[in-house]
Amino acid sequence: MFEKILVANRGEIACRVIRTARRMGIKTVAVYSSADRKSLHVRMADDAVHIGGASSRDSYLRGDRIIEAAKKAGAQAIHPGYGFLSENEDFAAACKKASVVFIGPSPEAIKAMGLKDRAKDIMTKAGVPVVPGYQGKKQDAATLKKEAGKIGYPVLIKAVAGGGGKGMRLVEKENDFAGALESCKREAASSFGNDYVLIEKYIQKPRHIEMQVFGDSHGNAVHLFERDCSLQRRHQKVVEEAPAPGLSEKTRAAMGAAAVGAIKALKYENAGTIEFIMDSQTQDFYFMEMNTRLQVEHPVTEMITGLDLVEWQLRAAAGEKLPLPQDEIKCEGHAFEVRLYAEDAAAGFLPQSGKIARFIHPQECRVETGVGEGDEVSIHYDPMIAKLVVIGDTRERALYRMSGALSETILAGLTTNQEFLYNIFNHDGFRKGSVDTGFIARHEKDLLPPSYGRAGLEELALASVWVLAGLENRTTSPDPWARRDNWRLNGFLKKEISFVSRGETLKVIAQCRGPFFDLLIGKEKVVAGFHKLDEGRLTLRLDGKNFITGLIVAQGRDLTVFRGSKVVRLHQHIQGGKDDSAGGEGRVIAPMPGKIVNVMVKKGQGVEKGQPLLVMEAMKMEMTIRAGVSGVVEEIPVAVNDQVKDGALLASIKAEEAA
Repeated sequence: MFEKILVANRGEIACRVIRTARRMGIKTVAVYSSADRKSLHVRMADDAVHIGGASSRDSYLRGDRIIEAAKKAGAQAIHPGYGFLSENEDFAAACKKASVVFIGPSPEAIKAMGLKDRAKDIMTKAGVPVVPGYQGKKQDAATLKKEAGKIGYPVLIKAVAGGGGKGMRLVEKENDFAGALESCKREAASSFGNDYVLIEKYIQKPRHIEMQVFGDSHGNAVHLFERDCSLQRRHQKVVEEAPAPGLSEKTRAAMGAAAVGAIKALKYENAGTIEFIMDSQTQDFYFMEMNTRLQVEHPVTEMITGLDLVEWQLRAAAGEKLPLPQDEIKCEGHAFEVRLYAEDAAAGFLPQSGKIARFIHPQECRVETGVGEGDEVSIHYDPMIAKLVVIGDTRERALYRMSGALSETILAGLTTNQEFLYNIFNHDGFRKGSVDTGFIARHEKDLLPPSYGRAGLEELALASVWVLAGLENRTTSPDPWARRDNWRLNGFLKKEISFVSRGETLKVIAQCRGPFFDLLIGKEKVVAGFHKLDEGRLTLRLDGKNFITGLIVAQGRDLTVFRGSKVVRLHQHIQGGKDDSAGGEGRVIAPMPGKIVNVMVKKGQGVEKGQPLLVMEAMKMEMTIRAGVSGVVEEIPVAVNDQVKDGALLASIKAEEAA
């Protein structure tokens, strides 16, 4: 076994690998970029080496610097984690040349599975069913459009070097093909340095089911059962579970046999995942792709098998036999994993960045994360903050555990998808196991209702009492009434508080009557009595009967209110203050820092409300910026390849006058 390994990654997967290595008595070396100098994985490792600037191109994608760091630190092997260089055959080959063990498959296996078209050919020869489609060398737009017509719409355009939902577009009708192809090729070239695509028939109501596989250098090959990863948005996984609900034993056995047969044909070593797309009605399944690395969702497999997959990786890479044969690998219980992202689900899952002010999670829930309180979610990397993992004796019990974990988790400082995830676990369709890759889009109105992330009467009452009682300034006295200001001493003077939530200004008129507050919230009148305060937790009694409890995290005038599953971010608005800026729907500003990749309009051009104006790339994804009003473009101060800051002016539109 290795004495020391280098972990060529960051965030939660780096921490995950370090944890297992430490348990096995293996020393670890972390690598870090300028942006990750104080990161958790750096703090956890025995040693750490700086490898470059904040951009992944200048650090985590610099294989030469990583290998040099491993050699200098005396590491005998490199664990690549997932993403970055984990499926790069050139890096795996360079490790081999430098006499450093790559903890993963051979460069040849990575290359064979790295391009989707070549992988499909190999799987066909191995007897694994594949989705009908075109994967030829002719890549001109006319040929690709013709082939799509032959296959029949809807079709998927997929980058042959793609992964993680990038370089993939669903095209439902012929007229949309040209635009989707252009966007797909551009994203593929940017993300993978290869704009070749293939076209596949789109399976209606498909399920995404994958088999965890392992091989060793002694010819052994096994699967560790399946995971259902059907709940996705933009082809990126949101919720994973194991085993797959409703899967027949016949289909499970056939999938396992196909997956093991495929890795035996490849003479595959170490961890891998065979991904299948399955017709939810017939349970017919087809090979989609193979990931030649550890998956983000591997913890659900660990939970149902009781095995440590990182340990298996280390043992296989060190030349040992797989710890167990197929007949001794058991599946017990049901596990779920959710991905907590820094993103605004109600705004098209727009990625967010910022500092984590508070992070509390239930102790009985397994948490995989690479950040803690005070750490930054950077614009330079993926916005995933943490993975929450639970297991239960049955799927129903696991559902209730995850629902409870999501309602008890406190993650403040930036907008997250926490409430969205909670809504999934409390949706009747999901509870019944009626899942497919279109579930989120089909039930969007249930998962993202108009009230999502918006403050209701209860949340505004909690926030108002928090501000009125001066609780954010309380330091030593447990009595919130110990702090008296002039307006409260006079007793009956009114005070107006303005909060801004999701661009809407919400006003509360308050009057103090001894230990009570009379609150006018919109048209609703309530009497709020303060009951309890404990580490930010506040209990109010409304109108003498209804008790509501919430936890409030304050950052200056920014408040995050947690009330059960509800998460609301509020900004206390000061009239005439520096945040009282002019503007309007005609001013289009950057929602976050990023790069301009396409400008679709010019100065003087008439536009309609909702019309695409430009395309911006930020946090590893493209987003289309649209007009907020109909009118004429007065100003467009950006061009393709410009780097823009958060809040930068992208366009100014003179709104047309109402008739």
